[in-house]
Amino acid sequence: MANNIKHGARARTRARRLALQGLYQWQLSGVSADDIIAELGARRNSRDTDTDYFAELLRRVIAEDAALEAMYAPHLDRPPQQLDPIERGILLLGTCELRSRPDVPYRVVLNEAVELAKAFGAGESHKYINAVLDCIAADCRSAEHAARGRAS
Repeated sequence: MANNIKHGARARTRARRLALQGLYQWQLSGVSADDIIAELGARRNSRDTDTDYFAELLRRVIAEDAALEAMYAPHLDRPPQQLDPIERGILLLGTCELRSRPDVPYRVVLNEAVELAKAFGAGESHKYINAVLDCIAADCRSAEHAARGRAS
């Protein structure tokens, strides 16, 4: 991918959308992260997308999917294998960002995940995604989560 200097909020939102598309493809086909990155980058006009962030998220989630699932699985009301691929992809992305990207405020991670669920998930899945990721935030960003709770 070309050198990428776009780091705005919209560019990151587009990166998350593209990463979700890539994770959906990966879950259904098992194609490698590099193949997905090459395909989605070639097929899509990525001019307004933070392609570096997209590639980082996709690679990290695919490489660490078992560890990420272990983080959110205790907060589910069903076995992880019963999650819809879109829900699973959003939870993987959100959990990855909460764990690996402390520069992104946890409320931003939750909001972006909710918006992805509203756009691509089942009817009320955004509420489920929000609840699970809020638990993850309390676990892995306890100080930030507690500070936000006191400020509300």
